[in-house]
Amino acid sequence: MTAAARALSLVCPETPLLPVEIAGETVFAKAESLQRTGSFKARGAWWRLSSIPEERRPAGVVAFSSGNHAQGVAWAAARLQMPATIVMPADAPAAKIAGTRAFGAEIVFYDRATQSREALAAALAQARGAVLVPSFDDPWIIEGQGTCGLEIAGQYARAVGAAPARIAICCGGGGLSAGIALAVADAEIIVVEPEGWDDMGESLASGTIVAVGPCPPATACDALQTQRVSPLTFDVLRTRGARGVAVSEAEIAAAMRFAFERLKLVVEPGGAVALASVLAGRVPAAGTVVTLSGGNVDRARFAAALG
Repeated sequence: MTAAARALSLVCPETPLLPVEIAGETVFAKAESLQRTGSFKARGAWWRLSSIPEERRPAGVVAFSSGNHAQGVAWAAARLQMPATIVMPADAPAAKIAGTRAFGAEIVFYDRATQSREALAAALAQARGAVLVPSFDDPWIIEGQGTCGLEIAGQYARAVGAAPARIAICCGGGGLSAGIALAVADAEIIVVEPEGWDDMGESLASGTIVAVGPCPPATACDALQTQRVSPLTFDVLRTRGARGVAVSEAEIAAAMRFAFERLKLVVEPGGAVALASVLAGRVPAAGTVVTLSGGNVDRARFAAALG
């Protein structure tokens, strides 16, 4: 992971770890919403794409994502002068579609309800001889996201003189959670998901992978709508003794307002769930770091959350 950190230090800024008082305690928020492309996904994308051998780069890459991984891969591919094709849901936020296109990537849309993004992306990659870049089920991606944890450990130690007791992490497929779990070995790891989409939490509680149930509820967290987590991320988190917490849509909106009012940050719904878990009292505030994992949100949705 230190090699990934060295590579990323040349292209990605260290994002701030911001103190904020909650319930009389100081909580630290890792502002990955300020990362390149507006989310932590740039980390894993750069490490994965920059690790592709030179001879394979002309064929490009194919990825699937609702938007944050899409933008990370598109940005990394543009810097490395590689073609990029991104499979995105037709209902992806307009801001994320526009951001992905701005980096020059080709977008192939699919229907969340009737099509498999994994199958579509795999078929495209095979047909083009391109490298398939999953959003979380990949060792390079996990390692790249783990550099966020290395930064947290160093920043927290400099600010407090100790290690964080726990880290609450926004979780979809678990790439960021698994990476941080590997990078910060002594902290309690808590994965946070929206209610009804808390398949990682349910999987950790049961000891085996559990898919999202039929007809899951609507959620503003487009970035966290993972139907089934991967054995790779699940095994890392299970081995580390991680546990899951779920938060409601109202609690997520409240966290977005809190981040805007108290930290002066624009945070998307999926990037606010970890903060929501502390504000709602489901995770203790003392000694806790929360990830603000992304800030790519449409204006209308953000305005609605602010009320």
